[in-house]
Amino acid sequence: MTQAPSTDIKDPDAAPLLVGRDGAIATVVLNRPAKLNAFTLQMWQQLGDAFRQLSDDTSVRCVLIRGAGERAFSPGNDISEFAVARSNKAQAIAYGKVMHGTAQAILDCPHPVVAQIHGICVGGGLEVAAMADIRICGQGSRFGAPIKNLGLVMAYQEMAPLIRLVGESRTLEILLEGRIFGADEAHGMGLVSRVVPDDQVAAEARATAERIASGAPLVAHWHKKFARKLVAGDALTARDLEEGFDCFDTEDFQTGFKAFLAKETPRFSGH
Repeated sequence: MTQAPSTDIKDPDAAPLLVGRDGAIATVVLNRPAKLNAFTLQMWQQLGDAFRQLSDDTSVRCVLIRGAGERAFSPGNDISEFAVARSNKAQAIAYGKVMHGTAQAILDCPHPVVAQIHGICVGGGLEVAAMADIRICGQGSRFGAPIKNLGLVMAYQEMAPLIRLVGESRTLEILLEGRIFGADEAHGMGLVSRVVPDDQVAAEARATAERIASGAPLVAHWHKKFARKLVAGDALTARDLEEGFDCFDTEDFQTGFKAFLAKETPRFSGH
């Protein structure tokens, strides 16, 4: 069994990405509060590495992702880095390779992912949040992708999660207008799952992660897999349809229904 990335960092305030564990729940923190947790190329690489390691860790049952502090989830990429890391097409392709590899790592994570959104969630921050399975934000959170003002295009790999979440029309509204909009509008368009008072975001996200972690982990993995297959629209094979019954041969099924009959709390092993 592999373990989550180490959090034994001598100077955690200087680390752009932190990964912690509390039981079966892993927390990934975008850690540049002085820059509102804006992404650098290094952060994109570290975020991808973290999700790849967490995906391989069978003891993880839920991943929380958040920005450090309560001012922002992330405003997207650090524009000050563009002059040296993203100033032309060749550099942008290299940058995009890292960024899109990380996006795929998040999307491929078999564990449920919950985005804990405080404050600003814009541009690349919005893209990362859209890759989560559940998004919880505060009433004061703000969303948008005003990249038209930078002369930037949202690439296919970045746009796909938004299209899946809110559809073509809403995605184009977000990109073509470039407006910054509030939590209630984001909830109305399906961009976020839940809006709570700003001072309750952390508690609600944690409670959500705990509810997820208390369930049978194989079932959570199957539900994520099935949902993605259905959204992709690919024809389901006979094996795909049969897989919907594989849960009946698991130890967790035996644990679950016996605990229900005994009026006990099930303790799932993930087998």
